[in-house]
Amino acid sequence: MSLPSDKGPLDKGPSDKGDTAGLNAADYDAFCRFLRERTGLSFTEAKRYFVDRRVSERMAAVGVEHFRQYLNLLRYQASGEELQLLVNRMTVNETYFFRELYQLDCLVNEALDEVVRGRAPGSRVRIWSAGCATGEEPYSIAITLLERWSRVDEFEIELYASDIDSQVLARAREGVYEERSLQAMPRDLIAKYFTRLDDRSWQIMEELRDSIDFSLVNIADPRQMANFRGMDVIFCRNLLIYFDDLGRREAASMFYDALSPNGFICLGHSESMSRMSSLFVPRRFPDAILYQKPQS
Repeated sequence: MSLPSDKGPLDKGPSDKGDTAGLNAADYDAFCRFLRERTGLSFTEAKRYFVDRRVSERMAAVGVEHFRQYLNLLRYQASGEELQLLVNRMTVNETYFFRELYQLDCLVNEALDEVVRGRAPGSRVRIWSAGCATGEEPYSIAITLLERWSRVDEFEIELYASDIDSQVLARAREGVYEERSLQAMPRDLIAKYFTRLDDRSWQIMEELRDSIDFSLVNIADPRQMANFRGMDVIFCRNLLIYFDDLGRREAASMFYDALSPNGFICLGHSESMSRMSSLFVPRRFPDAILYQKPQS
């Protein structure tokens, strides 16, 4: 999952004000504080126009004219349905298969062999893609394990994937992709793991779709994060950069609790755990830098 740049694909520019909620400074601050408390997502003043557009769309959809009335709906609706629909509009999900391939190289060349050292054959190995968007990352992990980790058949591999956006999770479970998502994938692997549906789309094989446990998870919610324990590797790439400093520290602490001793977390290329938390030990492998939970 990623957040938008200052101007999303639907934004026409600051002169187009007819379809916005017209949030004043106090309303914008109240909304951003609420969203940060509920989701961990942090929007700056530079994102006000984007936020205004998305809030306006949802207010029109539910027939609410005044922002404070809409904010109360978000706060107190028992089902949380409207908050989920708004979150789905507040995030932009752009990814593709084998993105930042060097970390997948590190996974199969170095990290996993260290993770399973001393474990008996048949033991579980748990890998979690947090902020999985439309599923390219967890499916890339699965294919990489099958193709390149020589010990994959010795262990019981459990793959988990989560996102805060319910719509992208539905697409991930369906596993249908167009050429843009497959741009970095070798043609032979597409032929091996996908079925062509038409001139523009392919669907990943059912066995891989069924092998991944997809779930709706807000990583800023300690109660939901408590369900994830004993993870050996966590991929959380290009997500925490959209949290504020406090949110990053809180998320890092919860990821630490989710990892097994000696487990690893993979961040995006522009992220550094050393600026978020001192709990992890940086590990410089030949292929990538990962962050490890020390043995207690």
